[in-house]
Amino acid sequence: MVTRLSNNNGVVSMPFVDIIAQPEKQVFDGVTIRTIHGQKLMMSYVHLQPHSTVAEHSHLHEQMGMVLEGTFELTIGGESRTLKKGDTYIIPSHVKHSAKAFDKVAIALDIFSPPREDYIS
Repeated sequence: MVTRLSNNNGVVSMPFVDIIAQPEKQVFDGVTIRTIHGQKLMMSYVHLQPHSTVAEHSHLHEQMGMVLEGTFELTIGGESRTLKKGDTYIIPSHVKHSAKAFDKVAIALDIFSPPREDYIS
């Protein structure tokens, strides 16, 4: 967890964090994440190897994200789209979703609220 810092005026702020320097965690074959989180939200840098898949699943967390590099197919609630750099998505709580990478590496940035306890090391 990123530690909160406070100055002499009692103002709370978050430090700067290099998410790439955070420990890597494998969540599916060929899919790794690096995360930071506060009390109410989490950011996850997702790295998908070529032809890797994120199995269909759902969770109580609201999720949104953005493709940073490459392309992949994302299915949300039975609707599939091919996403490319700059595309964004929103996955409501408890909605089933999955992803499939194509023949090149894909990178996405996911935001979760509340933080996913299963992603916190």
